This record gives sequence, C-alpha cells and structure tokens, in this order.
Amino acid sequence: MNTQHSTLPTAIRECADAVAATASGVSAEQLGDRTPCEKFTVAELLDHLGETLSSSARAARKEPQPDGAAASGTSTTSVAESANRAAAAWGDPGAYEGTTEFGPGEMPAGFAATITLEELALHGWDLARATGQEFAIGEDAAQVALGAVEQIAEQARTSGAYGPPVPVSADAPAFHRALGASGRNPEWSG
Repeated sequence: MNTQHSTLPTAIRECADAVAATASGVSAEQLGDRTPCEKFTVAELLDHLGETLSSSARAARKEPQPDGAAASGTSTTSVAESANRAAAAWGDPGAYEGTTEFGPGEMPAGFAATITLEELALHGWDLARATGQEFAIGEDAAQVALGAVEQIAEQARTSGAYGPPVPVSADAPAFHRALGASGRNPEWSG
C-alpha cells in the first residue's frame, strides 16, 4: 500500500463506525424526513448507503458487481452491517492494489477506496444531521475525508453529485471544509 493510501483504512473504519452508530439511531418516524443531500429522504439515503457500501466491499475484495438495481427498503441494521463489511474489506492492504469494478465501471482500487471514504463521511453526516444526531469523527479522519472530497470535487460537480461549493472559512475544521467543498452547508438544519 502506498503512502497516499496508508491513511485510508483508518479513516474508512472511523467513518464506517460513525455511520453504523448513526444508522442504528434512526427511528421509523424519521424515514420520510429531508436530508442535507437534496436527492434523498432518510429512507432513500439508507437505501443508497446500503447499496453503495455493499458494492464497495465487493470492490475491495475484487468481486464482480451484480447486474440490476438493489431492492429498496434497506434497514438501519443492514446499513450498519454494510458499513462494517466495507471497512473490514478495505482494511486489507491488498484491496488497494490494481483495479476493481465499482460504480460506473472499472477504476483503480485506491480510487474506489477514496470514493468509499467520501460516501461514508458525507452521507454519514447527511444521515446524522437529518436525524438530529452527531457525526463524530476525529481530526485525522476529517483531514483524510477533506482530501478525498477535494480529489473528486470537480468530477462530482460535473456529474451532479456535488452542488456548487459552499463558502467555509479557511480556518474552519477540516470536516466543515469538506462539507463546503461538496456543496453542503455545515450549518444545515431540517
């Protein structure tokens, strides 16, 4: 594993733990609520996370991706389990070698790990904010997440996955800067 990827497994694990804790705290009454990611309600975000994290674990293990869309109605428990499986899979140094199938097609495995971290961090925060929970990650993981968001921001904006950047102070915490770079307002409230 090269130096660029040496911080990813720890950051992925920390964000996956935060996602699992957040998902476990979602109540049935909150499933229709809005999230900071305008594309998703809480239920739709859980579906997205469950599908993406399952796909990420397969990508880390270099397994083929299934054809067709996943079923909706992902439970909070299955999202927590998917987060843990993805983190465990990316904990293997060999996961970062070569190429893998993830998302739109084949890509460098290290880039798939970067996308996984970005998904966990941003959508984990979306889920936490929408459900009145804290998304607590340390400064080291936040710095790695910021790097991941900055690495893919231009491409994500072009594809519509990110909105225009939200201005955030240069001396704001790293995670707030990551949120702003992705088009999210760190002060969002439902």
